[in-house]
Amino acid sequence: MPSVDVAGTELNYERAGEGEPLLLIQGMSATHLAWGRPFLEVLEADFDCVVFDNRGMGLSGHAAMPFAIADLAADALGVLDGLGIESAHVVGISMGGMIAQELALARPERVRTLTLGATYCGGPEGRLMGEDVLQLLGEAMRSGDPEDMRRAMWEINLSPEFRAEESRYAAFLAMAGALSAPRPVVMEQMRACAAHDTSTRLGQLAVPTLVVHGTADRLLPVANGHQIAALLSVEPTLLENVGHMFWWEQPQRSAELIREHALAPA
Repeated sequence: MPSVDVAGTELNYERAGEGEPLLLIQGMSATHLAWGRPFLEVLEADFDCVVFDNRGMGLSGHAAMPFAIADLAADALGVLDGLGIESAHVVGISMGGMIAQELALARPERVRTLTLGATYCGGPEGRLMGEDVLQLLGEAMRSGDPEDMRRAMWEINLSPEFRAEESRYAAFLAMAGALSAPRPVVMEQMRACAAHDTSTRLGQLAVPTLVVHGTADRLLPVANGHQIAALLSVEPTLLENVGHMFWWEQPQRSAELIREHALAPA
C-alpha cells in the first residue's frame, strides 16, 4: 500500500474506482480490510474510493498516544490533504463515524456528504456496549488466545441471523487476522471512544447526512442511531435484524444506500 505522511506518521491507504472522491473511515480495532471487497466493489463503480488504516493499525505507522477522536479526525483530513483531495463524500462507521463527526464539524467545507453508520455521539442519551459484551470481550482478552478474540468479535459484530451460516466465519477470520491490531492502540481507541461527545454540537452540522444502523447491533445499540438522527433532524435508515457490521452483512444494500445519498445533491 502507498502512504501519506500525516504529522510524522505514515498512514497507509488504498485508492480505487472512478468518480467523485469517497473517503471511508474504519472503526475500533479494524483495518481497511474490514470493508470487504463485496462492499467496496459496488462503490468503486461510481466513486474514487479511498480507504486507510488509522494510526497504529494495520500497515500504518506508529500511533502517538494518548490521542482523542479529534486527533484521528485530523489524521483523516491529512489523508485528503496528502492526496490533494479538496473535498470528499465521507463514510464513517463505529469509531470511524465518531471521527467523521469531528471532521465534518471542524471542516464542513471538506465534506460533500456524510454517512454515519453504527456509531455514537455521546451525551446523556448515548449508549456504549452493554455489560454482556464487555464481559465477553474481557474473557477473550484474558485468555490471550487470538482465536478467542476473533470468535468474540464475530459474535459481537454480526447478527445471530448472519452467523447462523457458519461457513461465513472463514472470510471474517481471514480479514480479522490478516493485519496487525496492537492491543495498546485498541485500548487507546476504546478510551477515545468513551470520551467522545458531539451531542451538543451535531445540531450545527449542515452537511447532508445519512444515518444507518442495524437493529441487532450489540456493540453500539440502535438507540444511538435514533439519537444522532434526531439531533440532525433526519430519519434514520434502520436495517432490521442486522448487526454492527451492517456493510459486511448486507454489502450491496449498504453500498447502494451510500451511493443514493452521495449522488442525490448532484
